[in-house]
Amino acid sequence: MTQNKSLKKAGAGLKQYGMMIMLIVVYLLFAIITGGKNLTPMNINNLIMQNGYVVILAVGMLLCVLTGNVDLGVGSVVASCGAVAGTLIIDGGWSAPAAMLAALAVGAAFGVFVGFFVAYVAIPPFIVTLATMLMGRGICYVILKAQTKGPLPAAYNWIGTGFLPTIKVGANGVDLICLIVAAVCCALLIINELKGRKTAQKHNLPVDPMVLTVVKLVVLLTVVIFFFYKLACYNGIPVVLVLMAIIVAIYHFITTKTVAGRQIYAMGGNAKAARLSGINTKKVFFWVYANMGFLAAVAGIVLSARNQSATPKAGDGFEMDAIASCYIGGAATSGGIGTIIGAVVGAFIMGILNNGMSLAGYDTNVQKIVKGCVLLGAVTFDLVSKRKKK
Repeated sequence: MTQNKSLKKAGAGLKQYGMMIMLIVVYLLFAIITGGKNLTPMNINNLIMQNGYVVILAVGMLLCVLTGNVDLGVGSVVASCGAVAGTLIIDGGWSAPAAMLAALAVGAAFGVFVGFFVAYVAIPPFIVTLATMLMGRGICYVILKAQTKGPLPAAYNWIGTGFLPTIKVGANGVDLICLIVAAVCCALLIINELKGRKTAQKHNLPVDPMVLTVVKLVVLLTVVIFFFYKLACYNGIPVVLVLMAIIVAIYHFITTKTVAGRQIYAMGGNAKAARLSGINTKKVFFWVYANMGFLAAVAGIVLSARNQSATPKAGDGFEMDAIASCYIGGAATSGGIGTIIGAVVGAFIMGILNNGMSLAGYDTNVQKIVKGCVLLGAVTFDLVSKRKKK
């Protein structure tokens, strides 16, 4: 009997970390297919920089998904915000910080626009965001006049291509700061896991078997050490990684530790019940979409900084990657289920697929087919699991 209980707990723990396991498996699979090309320090760095804006969008998109909806206009908002920043710098002579603030204001305005029509005019989010997808792309082309604005100054590009200062040590010139950050992350993971076990035991809640906890920690610590060591062997910690970490930490805290986060989950679970319980659902809808516009602006700045220019085609299809990241990361199509960490893992699974298939020489059309199959598989798994529970 005790053994069966332990197995059940182990199964629950494995399911909880299923997306992380999938991430590792996919990465190792492409390591075999590409002959280890995706294991190089340069490629690890590229993986971070190429997916920074997708991770940022996925964080904002998850809040929309938790309410049972999506935002189809984020790709166009990304393009419009990048266009505003690029035009102000190149044609208007604005400084990089001023142009960034203007881009953030434009993104927030898009978000407020969507939030108003969704929350207070009661137009379905699908219709409103479809409209902003068309409007945003048109605004981008009008601002840029169908031309590329660039090259942008180094002060602006730093956020998308820059690195933190490094301290090189050893014969191979490994960055000491990366190693220190890795050690801190490992310590925090261990402390958090042990603290969680102690709290659960204190309240007589079920905990994973100690063996599973040790295995889980070993896997996570190995991933962290590998990741930061590879960065240490390259140019150190990218600025965009720091930006991603800050955004993920803030929104993870909001969704797990605040009243606002619980209200978003409640709306996705049952909007009518949430409203009857006293939650101002209109206000929640408004701020969820206003926030999405702001994060789309941040992603637009990061993308244009990485490209060192503002282009009319920027952000094309980004809304699909952000939505797919949420569902692949375990979010439910009906809303109310999903985590920030899951969305981030989903974004990196998408990024690893893109990166791995590019290194392996697969055509971009084949990449789209594979990503579509992965998305369909994730959603199908979610729906089938729910039906079995019923």
